[in-house]
Amino acid sequence: MKYVLGAAAIALASPAFAQSSVTIYGVVDLGGQYLDGHAKQVLVTSGGLAGSRIGFKGTEDLGSGLYADFVLEGGLNIDTGGSAQGGQLFGRQAYLDIRQQGVGTLSAGRQYGSVYTITSDFSIFSNTSAGGPTTAVIGGFANGYEPVRGASATGTPPASGASINGGPARINNSVRFTTADFSGFKASILYGAGEVQGNTWGNYIVDYSARYTNGPFDVMASYITDKAESATAQTDVGTATIGASYAFSGFRVMGGYLNVNDKRPQDLDGHGMWLGGDYTMGAHVFKAQWVQNKAKVGQDNRTNAYGVGYQYNFSKRTALYGSLAYFDNGSGTGTGRFNTSIPSGLTTAADNDITELMIGVRHSF
Repeated sequence: MKYVLGAAAIALASPAFAQSSVTIYGVVDLGGQYLDGHAKQVLVTSGGLAGSRIGFKGTEDLGSGLYADFVLEGGLNIDTGGSAQGGQLFGRQAYLDIRQQGVGTLSAGRQYGSVYTITSDFSIFSNTSAGGPTTAVIGGFANGYEPVRGASATGTPPASGASINGGPARINNSVRFTTADFSGFKASILYGAGEVQGNTWGNYIVDYSARYTNGPFDVMASYITDKAESATAQTDVGTATIGASYAFSGFRVMGGYLNVNDKRPQDLDGHGMWLGGDYTMGAHVFKAQWVQNKAKVGQDNRTNAYGVGYQYNFSKRTALYGSLAYFDNGSGTGTGRFNTSIPSGLTTAADNDITELMIGVRHSF
């Protein structure tokens, strides 16, 4: 259920004000997670199917097809009651935009980058750190770059990129223009300012993306340039990503590919890919997905993740879900991965494969 606070009283008091509204919404997602690697571990985990959050969004009709919108959305760790995204109040999104019908939208603030959108919208499983073989596993090709979390001028992920934010998944200090929908086609360009005094053009993120949707077919592609300079280190990384999906007769097939081009002397390139599908039959949803990442540096720096899942929708807002996944991690350094990180002690250099079982409940409001 979404709670809407109308501005009718304001509108009645003064006809000069256009009608506006504010919506409070959120997701509460909590589950149990069993991990079996070199060691075993049982966790209570927040955000297996979707990241837990609370948000506020609003819009005002300014007339003549012009609107003002805002979103303030904070991530929650339901297992501890704390804030996600490093404790930021509105760490998921925080932006204001002006939207003109038939032209496009100009927005500014902390916004999703295109790599986050593609690895989320075109993945059968969530790109959070739990709940099946997620597209988050394609990150961390080597010690210099985490595609879903951003560039690292220090060479040790996770660390901040050019926009000092952990981008390019979410980009601080950013301004984006997104075109209106032209027969299913949209394009976007985002600039994230590094805000480094005296080095404006040495620290920035530029994110180009385009998306085409036509009935059951959907495809999106992007390219991100992420640059950061300091007195001791540099980051200069280009990330190209594409994702696509097709739906028919209760089935969906989707997948994608991500390529990281590290332009530094370290040359920590890598690529990731995923392919999955699901089938919906009434309240039942059956899922399967394969994900692979591969680092250029070193030998056997590869992870293959295989998973199956099931979801039962009690209603449009509440679902029971479960997944079983196996992470086949290569023996090389840099890719012994389990999603965004491996819990300490779960693996060793000689024994780093992981089996994961996840069961949880997601409720949205």
